[in-house]
Amino acid sequence: MRVNGSHIERYRYHPLHSNAGKLIEAITYFIAKSVGKVLKFYTADSVYCRKMGKLFAEKIQNGETLYLLGIIPSGHNAAAALIEVSSAKGINVLCNNEEERYSGIKNDGHFPEHSLNDILKKMATMGLSPKDIFLVVASWDYIKGIATVVRHAVEEAPQSFNLVNEKASPHMNFWHFIRALKAPNRLKNYLQSKERIPVIGMKHHNNHAYYAYAMSPFYNSEDPVILVVMDGFGDDGSISHYVAQGNKIERIRNYSGIMDSQGLLYAVISSTQGGWEPLSSEGRYMGASAWGDMNRLSNPYYKRLRQIVQFQGEGWVYVNRSLINYHKYGQVKPYAKSLIDILGEPIPQDKIWNPDIVLNVDDIQHAPITRQRVDKAAALQLVYEDALFHMVDYLIKKTGSNKLILSGGTALNCIANMKLLNQFNASYYRKNLQKKDTRLHLWVPPNPSDTGTAMGAAYHFALLNKVNKCTPLKHAFLCGNPPDNGEVVKSIQAHEDLGSIKLGNLEDKNELNKVADFMAFVISKNGIIGLYQGAGETGPRALGHRSILANPCNPDTLNLLNSQVKFRERIRPLAPVLTLTEAKRFFHLSKGAAMANYNAYNYMVLTVEAKKKSYAIIPSVIHVDGTSRIQICRKETDPLTYAILKSLKQYIGVEVAVNTSLNVGTPIVHSPEQAIQTLYRSKGLSALVLVENNGDAHLIWHAVDKPPKDAGKQLGSWYEEWKSLAQKQAIIHS
Repeated sequence: MRVNGSHIERYRYHPLHSNAGKLIEAITYFIAKSVGKVLKFYTADSVYCRKMGKLFAEKIQNGETLYLLGIIPSGHNAAAALIEVSSAKGINVLCNNEEERYSGIKNDGHFPEHSLNDILKKMATMGLSPKDIFLVVASWDYIKGIATVVRHAVEEAPQSFNLVNEKASPHMNFWHFIRALKAPNRLKNYLQSKERIPVIGMKHHNNHAYYAYAMSPFYNSEDPVILVVMDGFGDDGSISHYVAQGNKIERIRNYSGIMDSQGLLYAVISSTQGGWEPLSSEGRYMGASAWGDMNRLSNPYYKRLRQIVQFQGEGWVYVNRSLINYHKYGQVKPYAKSLIDILGEPIPQDKIWNPDIVLNVDDIQHAPITRQRVDKAAALQLVYEDALFHMVDYLIKKTGSNKLILSGGTALNCIANMKLLNQFNASYYRKNLQKKDTRLHLWVPPNPSDTGTAMGAAYHFALLNKVNKCTPLKHAFLCGNPPDNGEVVKSIQAHEDLGSIKLGNLEDKNELNKVADFMAFVISKNGIIGLYQGAGETGPRALGHRSILANPCNPDTLNLLNSQVKFRERIRPLAPVLTLTEAKRFFHLSKGAAMANYNAYNYMVLTVEAKKKSYAIIPSVIHVDGTSRIQICRKETDPLTYAILKSLKQYIGVEVAVNTSLNVGTPIVHSPEQAIQTLYRSKGLSALVLVENNGDAHLIWHAVDKPPKDAGKQLGSWYEEWKSLAQKQAIIHS
């Protein structure tokens, strides 16, 4: 194509200076490895890693129990995790602490000092000291990452030199990799050593893959299992495909080009069109897509936006560099003119806001919902689904597998996950593989994003070194320690304007049922109640330990929670927590998610289509597209939430509750004090139930009788009404 005599590129899928980039990468990697050796930060292919792996395997085979510490020392989502390994029990994950929960900074990328301190506290309760940690492993091969970023800074030179600037990619960039190398020196202060603590940087995508497979119901499968890892980017590329069988995992392909990342593409467009910070934008834009035109034939943006991705044979997917500029300037100047012609000007960085760090929730001003905005979101969602389906189609045909695990941040795209199961159904397998009575089965861990890669690094190292026994995941309550005994009471007493009563002790079955019944009664009266108990959930979803619960049968619950409790955009849906019985009653559960008694629906990573009757009975948890991101609650893993659901049956006729995260403008809360601050910040939260480590459950509320904090009178009225009703029903006795 020519305009004014000059040639304009419309399609380009590979870097300008590929060979120069590879040469500089090799030189940089050699230098960085040498520096890392001096600093005691090693790569996964180092002599030191092989030596420690051999020693680890010998000790495990000799019957010892060893502890591995995984860390994310720099970049977004800093974390620290601890796993226990033995030949008898295999791998047992003890905790996966996310730094943002302690600091209150969403996607906190600082060194995980709070997470580490809480791990040391947990070890002390187990009679362990820092010296019992066999090895520290990191969630990225940071040394390889340095070389990879330098390669990309050369590939489109000279403009791509801008990628070294922190502003080009604020959440993960060259300087985060550099700062990570300080970890061996910083760790000595925590692990009681006068010398630097050696750290091995494990391959990032492998970390995603290994723990996801090990925790899945598919582990040790006799048949091949496909694993797809897609995120923003890793230390050596953007997309990795694996095949696992038995206890072995093999990476069969890697996209070395960061700029071909489907996660990065989704992040950049969702942020610059949605107006939110990356890492906050992707989920919001996915939710907005349901409001748009999801028909590929009629969506006004899809056909043109589809040009941004090229599909090639054998499942390869490449990003069209003639439409983007972020391969040269990062987020500072993300669009080429051709993309501006399709989507309009990107929202500049200084106009993008982060709704997760708003300090004054009363001042929140959400952008209007327009047809253009939601149609653009729908177009991007459709393009992402096209890319995902193209890869999975190839992998299924290549391996013959009917089992798929997704990991990496894009695995949180629960709409695409559901559509995978619809796309690769029994009809697909009959037509393409001549297989009868089979279909695709899918599993996604609760923390597929980088929040899981600290423990992923530990799993990765253990599985590479003769550990074969793993236990499938049943719950995600792995973030931090439960509150110390007395911590809840102390936090309540520090606030004179709070009222409180002790509801009962959950260690007693009768009292647990009493507490659950009262909470269900409040919910049935359209009260909105927060629940804080035990250790927190790892991953981005509240699953019953740090939750806000509400009435799913009230059609106004969605508006009330979004406008008066969470202060969120109107496009944001609500999700239900429910029993398996009710999940089958109200939703079309996929046979492809049926493994291990529908374990795939435990973690809010998979949407499901609602049955027609659900619209009238539980309207507040049905999204505008007729789907819900459900969480099935199990009695054996969360007896209190399960008991609440069972009690709701007698009050509202369903074992279902709205479940959204216990936070307002912050990460999911971690401490009792953070939970109390959520009560203060919310206008519409009726009360909180805080559970001590000894099982004591305390109800707290605003004791100041003035709007909007006059919930005390209403709550007191509900309590007296429930108490009278409970006496009559002999649930409790006067």
